[in-house]
Amino acid sequence: MRVAMYYNNHDIRIQETPAPEIGPDELLVKVWASGVCGSDVLEWYRVPKAPLVLGHEIAGEIVEVGAAVEKWKVGDRVFVSHHVPCNMCRYCLSNHHSVCDTLARTNFDPGGFAEYIRVPAINVRHGVFFLPDQMSYDDAVFIEPLACVFRGQLHAGWDPAKRVLVIGAGITGLLHIKLAQRVGAARVLAVDINEERLEAALMLGADVAIPSGPALVERIQEVNDGRLPDLVIVATGAVPAIKEAFRVVDRGGNILFFAPTDPGLEVPMPFNDLWRKEITMTSSYAGSPRDILAAIELIGSRKIVVSDMITHRLPLERTQEGFALVAEAGSSLKIIIEPQK
Repeated sequence: MRVAMYYNNHDIRIQETPAPEIGPDELLVKVWASGVCGSDVLEWYRVPKAPLVLGHEIAGEIVEVGAAVEKWKVGDRVFVSHHVPCNMCRYCLSNHHSVCDTLARTNFDPGGFAEYIRVPAINVRHGVFFLPDQMSYDDAVFIEPLACVFRGQLHAGWDPAKRVLVIGAGITGLLHIKLAQRVGAARVLAVDINEERLEAALMLGADVAIPSGPALVERIQEVNDGRLPDLVIVATGAVPAIKEAFRVVDRGGNILFFAPTDPGLEVPMPFNDLWRKEITMTSSYAGSPRDILAAIELIGSRKIVVSDMITHRLPLERTQEGFALVAEAGSSLKIIIEPQK
């Protein structure tokens, strides 16, 4: 089979490898669509593990079923989660599935930028989900990122009276905007340094889109009835964005940190100011099985429309082009690789 082997963002090679052989408790899935995630182009994170086949936002069709597998059959259309929790440790039992040790160790083989993946037994048990008949494979690649977004906003606390500010209007930021609108936020604002991303934020549901800058506090108050936002979602790991969150959150408000910085960076925090303003800060990583089910329901019922975020569909041979588009963070939004084309 063909795979897109990652060496770095500028060196992704289409190679031939044997199709994975499955065991009695495993599945073989034909990958029809695989999204390029912003985390895929973080070279500090990916290059030390290279060469490898990336791709974790996948949707496909079961083409082979292990002899001991009972729930699934050939032809089933599925979403497969690459990381799965054990559902039994103290972290899972306290609803912190995403910090489960098992979740960090699990993955499918080899990765979503391949024609086929082998789904290990534990992923078969905890990480395979039926796709609704009305959901396209392309829409299904949003299940994983939307599950992460759902978990983050659940942790940050939903309240229809809240005014929400999303800093960073990339794919995850735009999904945060869509979800915040869907759950009834009183007003949703977006901030970014990229004019094209601000235009996308307005097109996809933000009430107001504001360029980042030194007068950001005043600009937000001008368009937000003199108020600052109750919830600030930082959907970028850029240190200036994190510092902006400290400045723009209202008294008694919440900050959700949703993206990593470069490794080893330390961000100075105006502790006394945050303490006096009673600011709650939280973070969120990945999604649990519950969050995946919520994402499938939201997308399948079209309560959240994701097809308007797809800007490129590329065959496997053009995977490197897809990575370049994501790394450049220009006018492109969701890049989908279609390994069967």
